[in-house]
Amino acid sequence: MDIETLKNKIPPGPIAVWSITPNGKILGQKIKAGLKGSTLFVSAKIGGNDKENRVTFENLSEEIQCQFNKFSGHVFIFSTGIAVRIIAPLLNSKIIDPGVVVVDDNGTHSISLISGHLGGANELTKKIAGIISCTPVITTATDINNLPAIDLIAKDKGLFIETPQNIKHINMAFLMGEPVSLFDPFDFIKNDLPKPFWTDKSMEDHAIRKIFCSYETRDVSRETLILRPPVLSIGIGCNRGTSCKELKQFLFMVLKKENLSVNSICQFATADIKKDEIGLLALSKEMNIQIVFYDKKNLNSVKTIMTPSKMVEKHLGVKSVCEAAAILAANNGKLIVPKKKNKDVTLAVAIKK
Repeated sequence: MDIETLKNKIPPGPIAVWSITPNGKILGQKIKAGLKGSTLFVSAKIGGNDKENRVTFENLSEEIQCQFNKFSGHVFIFSTGIAVRIIAPLLNSKIIDPGVVVVDDNGTHSISLISGHLGGANELTKKIAGIISCTPVITTATDINNLPAIDLIAKDKGLFIETPQNIKHINMAFLMGEPVSLFDPFDFIKNDLPKPFWTDKSMEDHAIRKIFCSYETRDVSRETLILRPPVLSIGIGCNRGTSCKELKQFLFMVLKKENLSVNSICQFATADIKKDEIGLLALSKEMNIQIVFYDKKNLNSVKTIMTPSKMVEKHLGVKSVCEAAAILAANNGKLIVPKKKNKDVTLAVAIKK
């Protein structure tokens, strides 16, 4: 399941604050003032000045259904019972659901209800407690036992969680004091896990829970938590008019052959002459991956080209597009897949330092 990994403790993007009573409206205004960029939703039944900075609604359930996935977090100032009944049909996965916090009408407690880690509800709960001076209620087992949580570590490190269904197995191992087998050759998460929580024991040991953190694809057990670091830059060149479908098919074919994960791609890169190439722009949009463009001077500055092209140099004035662009986009990193090509596309892969 694709997701743009969240890097901050409070989820990026706007927070929606909901109130349905007069007292709830007062609390909502306080919370809104303390949460920069948040939106206050107030029941039309409460009334009030139309000039107030808020959005009114007639039907709570219908409005929440409409707005739920437009915000990265929600603060409901009403009972947990109402909240659960309304949002239950809207929930998909802890990976993509917005964080949900419930505040009682007296402002006594703020309760982390949904998506405590990846959705940022736990941190949002603490933030609200500081704004209205209430007691934060967090029930996530790793938090209350002061233990690491692998999903939160992955989020903070910007890692893509490829097998989110296995998060619970790893966090349960931490709770039970059982070390997990960790394959992390580039030390993306090793330093965030104290030694008692992980071991270098073989990934082939079926009796131990496992974390595989790498941009490479490998056969692992179904219970393994796979984390993908965003470290691969894809340099692309193509003939004019090459479709998004053709580009994508070739990209996936190369990645599969080279045992590289599509979920570790951090950006595409090409020559600035391709800024209006419809297929490339469509690929970037469809895969939600940024594309960067380099001029001739920058492309020609790369001295580690493995397969220069006289034809490209003749027509574009550069010795390489895909290899040079990939290396530049990787901050002059290492080229790990030299130029691959078919009749319309050239492609190379570099890894960030």
